[in-house]
Amino acid sequence: MVALRGDGDRATRRKKAIHDTPAVWRFLTAVDRVVVRAVGTLEITGEFPPHLLGKPVLVAANHIGMFDPMVIMAASGTQGFLPRFMLTAGLIDAPVVGWFLRKSGHLRVDRGKANIIEAFTVAIDTLRTARVPLLVYPEGRVTLDPGMWPEKGKTGVARMALGASVPVVTISQWGAHEAVYWGSETVSGWKDVKPLLTSFLRAMRRRPVFKVHFGGEVDLSDLTAGKPGDAMRAHKRIMQAITDGLVPLRVDEPDMPAFHDPTRPTIAKSPWKPTA
Repeated sequence: MVALRGDGDRATRRKKAIHDTPAVWRFLTAVDRVVVRAVGTLEITGEFPPHLLGKPVLVAANHIGMFDPMVIMAASGTQGFLPRFMLTAGLIDAPVVGWFLRKSGHLRVDRGKANIIEAFTVAIDTLRTARVPLLVYPEGRVTLDPGMWPEKGKTGVARMALGASVPVVTISQWGAHEAVYWGSETVSGWKDVKPLLTSFLRAMRRRPVFKVHFGGEVDLSDLTAGKPGDAMRAHKRIMQAITDGLVPLRVDEPDMPAFHDPTRPTIAKSPWKPTA
């Protein structure tokens, strides 16, 4: 079969995006892929827009469990990009760990003694100069909605996208919550680690299916950073796009997840859950 010119160009862009990734991060993400394959089966639908490879992009995903960043990283590699994170100076400058983070190409945000507005300005300036997609969670935490639909979230991601004038691409995912329990907010001893380890070992036997859907670019072209209300409008569009992509992934579990995690609180209510 003869490859179309568009397919060849797309493959070239993907190879270049991976090649331009620091060797340390390529190694760590390769280990990640091995771990994900050892635990379950990865199913991917949709596609990351090829023309956005190697450019500053915010990749917004729903947050369903402690293992889902690893699943997203593995899925992203199949799309030709390895997203990075925006990290504070405290992490970047930390002994040992900081070296790996710096070598991996994660973006540094020096907050120092700046107030929240100054810190946000620095984040936007950093994002404008990024040459790699950045993975973000608009919800800010693993969803605590009983049905595991996305929480309300915050407008920070939307404000960053509008302020830096960068596109937003969504990822919807389902299944990673079956790999590792939510656990607890703090780890003080073996009793806090045991549920995580035992659930992980059970998952390796059960081999759950990790479903990841790459949505298209969210249209924010009519919105601006300075117009009152536009940040909330952008946030709603991003969250709705994530939810729309999530619906077909859990068509057999429209209300409650079939997998029960006894450690995860259910203290939130999703405003995005589809209504019958």
